[in-house]
Amino acid sequence: MKITENLSMNILIIGSGGREHAIAWKVKQSKLCKNLFIAPGNAGTAALGKNTPAKALDFEGIKNAVIAENIDFVIVGPDDPLALGIVDYFKNDNALKNIPILGPNAKAAQLESSKDFAKAFMLRNNIPTAKYKTFTATEKEVALSYIQAHNLPVVIKADGLAAGKGVAVCSTTKEAFEFVHEIWGSNKFGSAGDKIVVEEFLDGIELSAFILTDGKKYILLPEAKDYKRIGEDDTGPNTGGMGSISPVPFANKAFMLKVKDRIIDPTISGLQKENIPFLGFIFFGLIKVGNEPFVIEYNARMGDPETQVVFPRIKSDIVPQMLQIAKGQLDDTSIEIDEEAAASVIAVSEGYPGNYETGFPIAGLNNVQNSLIFHAGTKQGNDHEILTSGGRVLAVTSLANTLEEALANSYKNMELIHFKNMAYRKDIGKDVIE
Repeated sequence: MKITENLSMNILIIGSGGREHAIAWKVKQSKLCKNLFIAPGNAGTAALGKNTPAKALDFEGIKNAVIAENIDFVIVGPDDPLALGIVDYFKNDNALKNIPILGPNAKAAQLESSKDFAKAFMLRNNIPTAKYKTFTATEKEVALSYIQAHNLPVVIKADGLAAGKGVAVCSTTKEAFEFVHEIWGSNKFGSAGDKIVVEEFLDGIELSAFILTDGKKYILLPEAKDYKRIGEDDTGPNTGGMGSISPVPFANKAFMLKVKDRIIDPTISGLQKENIPFLGFIFFGLIKVGNEPFVIEYNARMGDPETQVVFPRIKSDIVPQMLQIAKGQLDDTSIEIDEEAAASVIAVSEGYPGNYETGFPIAGLNNVQNSLIFHAGTKQGNDHEILTSGGRVLAVTSLANTLEEALANSYKNMELIHFKNMAYRKDIGKDVIE
């Protein structure tokens, strides 16, 4: 499927986080982008295009924006609208069905929205992953008995989407029981916790791989490693991600060939075999155990904060391939990857991922040099003032010849930015460059 050189489109990106700002930054550079819209966006995306008020889960509001702004192409950023069927909504609506939308339908998005579905898919298709067992809330006593007899540490996961916080690695049976009670007794994750997955703990180092696929062919994107815990030395509760790096020093060619042969290719063939059409990004959450790759989880979209280091390393215009995939047919094309390293550090509101305050002015953004700023929890106040509006506020991303230089640039520029109750990890990347 050829994309004509003179095609110029109004493009809408759905979402409001750092991932969507990074996607918007890349899409804005495309020869195919005439006008850029983001729903609902943030203070950073407002500098690249027009923010529309429709939130990611307001499908009717999205439809109204698509019609009002004459949108030609839609890119879905976050997981929730995919899991809740925004692609199906488009395909079943007479006014929207001919507008290309990049993302899997709800059935295919179950790779992310149901950990039980994903684990069973991996098992059927001989994709290496941790041994597991699934329990429903009605099987609580059976689940607790199973956990009590399980080797420690043990991994407990809420089955559904829980904003990256529905997983606990429990080093004692008491911790495991307490987390199960949070899920089922306190209903912490709502319907996402209707089922739990109990997994064996895999001891290794994590990384992420990404593809853009039409369900048959795929483009391999740069790999990345993110840092999920709030505290340095990977301590404290899980967050949506405190920083990321790309490339990953320990993911050499031999290891990534194993990832391709044992994980990516069997995933694509499994989707075809099981008649699950998949149009969009697949994120492979991996762990390297010894020299062998295992899958921890799938995501049915790009990662956050990994997008903030992956997209700056893509040198070529990737929008033509995104459009081809949304239309269901990827050409035999490749993309050009920058050899430079990228490092991203996230500034958060103190108290995150628990309770935190927002609404504080952000100073120093104009002082940043030789780095990219990707906004997440920000909004525009009066007189063009930019205010905090979320837990993860912004990312500072740098490209350099080495990972050490990229990290040094990001930290140097982060020191120039200030807002009340600002916090960030000082050890991003330290574990892989020492």
